[in-house]
Amino acid sequence: MLLSMENPVFITYMIAASIMILKIMGQGWMTVFRMLKTDSGFVTPEDLNAGMINRNPRPEQLELNEYVDRSRRMHRNDLENIPAFLACGLLFVAAGPSQLLANILMYGFVITRLIHTIAYTTKQSHEVRATFYTVGSVVVIIMAVYVLAAAIL
Repeated sequence: MLLSMENPVFITYMIAASIMILKIMGQGWMTVFRMLKTDSGFVTPEDLNAGMINRNPRPEQLELNEYVDRSRRMHRNDLENIPAFLACGLLFVAAGPSQLLANILMYGFVITRLIHTIAYTTKQSHEVRATFYTVGSVVVIIMAVYVLAAAIL
C-alpha cells in the first residue's frame, strides 16, 4: 500500500521525482542545444567526425567553451545530487513518514535544486550556490536518517 496511488506520500514522491528526472534530462538537452548553437564545446575526438549535424568539423570545436561547459557542469551537478534523492525518497516513502514531513522535505529538495540551477545559470557566487546545495543535501540526509531509524528501531 505504501507504494501506491492511494498513499499521498507516494504521490508527493512521484511529483518531486518526476520534476527532478525532467530536470536532469532537460539539462542534458540544454547542453546539446548550447553545443549546436555555438558549434563548439565538443568533448571527444570522434565528435570531429563529419556528419549530418557537424558538417564542417574543426579542431577548435574541442576547445573549452564556457557557455557550453557551464551547462555541462550543471548537468554533472544534477547527476551528483538528484539520484541520491530519487533512491532515498523511495526508501523514505516506504518508511511511512507523515504527509507534512514528506511535503516539506521532498518539495524542499525540488525547490532548492531549481534555485541552485537559477543561481548557476545567472553566475552567482559559489557561496550562493553552496547554500542551496547544502539545503538540498541536508534534506536527503534527514530522509536517510529517518529511513535508518525506521529500519532499526
